[in-house]
Amino acid sequence: MKITRTVKKILDNYESDCPGTKANLARILMHGRLGGTGKMVILPVDQGFEHGPARSFAPNPEAYDPHYHYQLAIDAGLNAYAAPLGPLEAGADTFAGAIPTILKCNSANSLSTNKDQAVTATVGDALRLGCSAIGFTIYPGAEDQYEMMEEIRELSAEAKSVGLAVVMWSYPRGGKLDKAGETAMDVCAYAAHIAALLGAHIIKVKPPTNVLWQPEAKAAYEKANVDISTMAARIKHVMQATFNGRRIVVFSGGEAKDLEGLFTEIRSLRDGGANGSIIGRNTFQRPRAEAIDMLDKIISIYQGKM
Repeated sequence: MKITRTVKKILDNYESDCPGTKANLARILMHGRLGGTGKMVILPVDQGFEHGPARSFAPNPEAYDPHYHYQLAIDAGLNAYAAPLGPLEAGADTFAGAIPTILKCNSANSLSTNKDQAVTATVGDALRLGCSAIGFTIYPGAEDQYEMMEEIRELSAEAKSVGLAVVMWSYPRGGKLDKAGETAMDVCAYAAHIAALLGAHIIKVKPPTNVLWQPEAKAAYEKANVDISTMAARIKHVMQATFNGRRIVVFSGGEAKDLEGLFTEIRSLRDGGANGSIIGRNTFQRPRAEAIDMLDKIISIYQGKM
């Protein structure tokens, strides 16, 4: 595997990491059709935990089978596949070495009322399954946010000590946040910054709206004339909030939406300097042929062809 200059430049930003961690980051960055470009598309399938099986997979029954997701990510030429322990175990032997994997180490379920997640997998599991990284969700703003941060501090230190990368889902919710606040510009940038502060190599956040939710932050944005007028401008600011672009940031696809709306959003992500997308339900809830075609177009957008 020959590392491109673009990927080498990204890896140089992770100055404290050991060769093992950089090699695993390189595996993700160099894999698939976007390999070597510094861009990435990742398939995450943790929605069975989050929303239950029928809400997640009934629209496309093939998706009940974990092998379906492995094969979809491989055939589409994606950079990596992320999932909880059970689905990765279900295909670990069949697909060993076929695509970089990310073990999601904590999860929540929709039967609960509190904004928290249980630790459901270990660094040892990630090593045993041949994963390139661990994944972990934090909820900035939630009542249990500090406990979640302490959990990822410990898991992150262990992962880095054995050469694994750390992917952090940073989703503001709970506490005093309302729905508008969860995706507000200032809150999303804050969440991305918190993930960077906690030592994440790859940060996943939602695309922000033009809402400024915190009064104090609103004043700061307006005083500094921070441009948040377009999605591309808002993405650029999120990248700025993650150590001025020194950390890899990918953006979620959210709930399934129409294709033109999705493609327009992806173009804005690209134009704002995002490293890529991590798209679950918008992918696996579609029939396989439609999903492959959609991912082909998303990759083409990141390649600058659309």
